[in-house]
Amino acid sequence: MGKVRKAVIPAAGLGTRFLPATKSLPKEMLPIVDTPNIHYILEEAVKSGIESVLIITSGTKNAIEDYFDYDYELEHRLEEQGKHEAAKLVHEIGDMCQVFYVRQREPKGLGHAILCAKDFVGDEPFAILLGDDLVVPGEGDAPATKTLIEAYEKTGTSVVGIKKVAHGDISKYASVKIDGSVEPNQTVFKITDLVEKPQPEEAFSDYAVLGRYVATPDIFEILEHTAPGRNNEIQLTDALKVQAHAPSGICGKVFPGTRYDIGDKFGYVKATIDFALKRPDIGPKVKDYLLGILKANKD
Repeated sequence: MGKVRKAVIPAAGLGTRFLPATKSLPKEMLPIVDTPNIHYILEEAVKSGIESVLIITSGTKNAIEDYFDYDYELEHRLEEQGKHEAAKLVHEIGDMCQVFYVRQREPKGLGHAILCAKDFVGDEPFAILLGDDLVVPGEGDAPATKTLIEAYEKTGTSVVGIKKVAHGDISKYASVKIDGSVEPNQTVFKITDLVEKPQPEEAFSDYAVLGRYVATPDIFEILEHTAPGRNNEIQLTDALKVQAHAPSGICGKVFPGTRYDIGDKFGYVKATIDFALKRPDIGPKVKDYLLGILKANKD
């Protein structure tokens, strides 16, 4: 059983829910206050022990590559202006991690995007972090991806990150079938089946897969033989279903922290407000502003 050293971040989607902004700006670069969402995703991977990351992009996502590269001209101008902390901040972005890129030339689904990482991953287990899911650890919590890696190290199987969602919301996600009963405080389960975006009455449970995975490398051979599924796309869920039906099965890990659906406009706004409130430079002003709105509405 190999060590999880690599991670894949799929970032080739069109971001149609955020048009017109995403007409020219990748949705992964939309800022949470002043930091792109994908910065936080990569940061989670690094804090989880990941050594190198592959970002799956498309032809319109050059801004992502530029962001994680050095910008010597900008750094030089900041230094000349005496803005040394800003120059250091900009430089450190390029030092976060070894980052590689490959383009998904056709929008054939998440499973196809993961298949584009085959040569990068090789014969190793690897993590997958979806950019639409921002997970903020609570005080004392480990990063979500790290908890999945720890579950993989104990089980040797693929692991999907799960949380319980409202029954009416399960159609937005993949629903998992848990083997046996759920014990109080249990956080790791054997998963025997999955279904992608079911209607509530078709769901196996209200435990949903929420954008974090550790996959064993045999997932690539399965994906190569996976026919298009929902939306006529190659679905990662369908490949995981094959693994789940195997004798070893796969595991689900309830990961800690607060999860924001950044692909949803309300989820994005909620994350922006929460992040802003926690910042010492603007938090008090944001709080006063929100309280002022509440008071005005009451009056």
